[in-house]
Amino acid sequence: MDEALLRSLTPSVLAVLVRRGADFAAAEDAVQDALVEAVRVWPADRPRDPKGWLVTVAWRRFLDATRADAARRRREDLVDEEPAAGPAPGVDDTLQLYFLCAHPSLTPSSAVALTLRAVGGLTTRQIARAYLVPEATMAQRISRAKRTVSGVRLDRHGDVATVLRVLYLVFNEGYSGDVDLVAEAIRLTRQLAVQVDHPEVTGLLALMLLHHARRAARTAPDGSLVPLAEQDRGLWDTTVIAEGVVILQAALARDRLGEFQAQAAIAALHADAPTAEETDWPQIVEWYDELARLTDSPVVRLNRAVAVGEADGPRAGLAALAELDDSLPRHTAVAAYLHERDGDLTKAARLYAEAARKAPDLAERDHLTRQAARLNTRRGR
Repeated sequence: MDEALLRSLTPSVLAVLVRRGADFAAAEDAVQDALVEAVRVWPADRPRDPKGWLVTVAWRRFLDATRADAARRRREDLVDEEPAAGPAPGVDDTLQLYFLCAHPSLTPSSAVALTLRAVGGLTTRQIARAYLVPEATMAQRISRAKRTVSGVRLDRHGDVATVLRVLYLVFNEGYSGDVDLVAEAIRLTRQLAVQVDHPEVTGLLALMLLHHARRAARTAPDGSLVPLAEQDRGLWDTTVIAEGVVILQAALARDRLGEFQAQAAIAALHADAPTAEETDWPQIVEWYDELARLTDSPVVRLNRAVAVGEADGPRAGLAALAELDDSLPRHTAVAAYLHERDGDLTKAARLYAEAARKAPDLAERDHLTRQAARLNTRRGR
């Protein structure tokens, strides 16, 4: 790490933040956070534009701190207010807002995007990433949705399917680590399960619980990602897994299969395996086949290729992968993994490095970079 370079860039990065409107003390804190991140990340993947990288990370840290401080002040103000007389409501109005934003005048995709932005608190960038579209495209979609409902009375609720899609995307974004929305998504889905008798609602709740039960094992103490096969299963929350399995079994017993139930069944098979080697991959492939039939999603087919590679060997997985568009996000990372399994370490290392350059966030980029370095080290022996 070139500490002299970091020291030389610090004043100019600080000046950029101040010119953008940050007060000096907050800007200093944000720049220090960016420097710490640089020390962690740069040895493995030094950016082509060090100053630009530092400005971007520091500005994000400043915005995060500003939002957190504003939220704290709002909470303090609420504590000081005298509550109205009468019994406290059993639930809040958040779920109601989800239904209102999923208005019939909007297409389902626009309703989901608007709700994620207005109620879920996600940024346009995060929503675009979830939908696999450019940020500019998503910004236009959200703007059109706002214009559509601006003159409409919000007295008609949207449908359950749209609300489920929103809750699912909010949970996924929280689970990725950018914004911790996991607990809120689970809470609202529990409320919805009480209000609506539908197997897909309970299927989504089971899916959330089964994923959330593994959360403590997903990252190492240094914040790096831990692949599922390498996770310490002793850290998995068996109580939450048991609850998720019971909820899933009740949903499947109604014989009205939907995509969330199918995803939960896959998660349950992973949770049921005492070790990664004992995972029932053939059954997981069967569930992915069901899921692909229900959704026709390229992301589902990408995950299915991994499962096929585990069940039938890496060359079978590569054959399944060859049927998909190679521009699909994480396609290159899957190809790298399957080529490594097939013994082609040179190609796998190259693909891991390529996948790292395409990664949507720092944690994933760091993980893929380490994978490439690991294979390059093995080949050099």
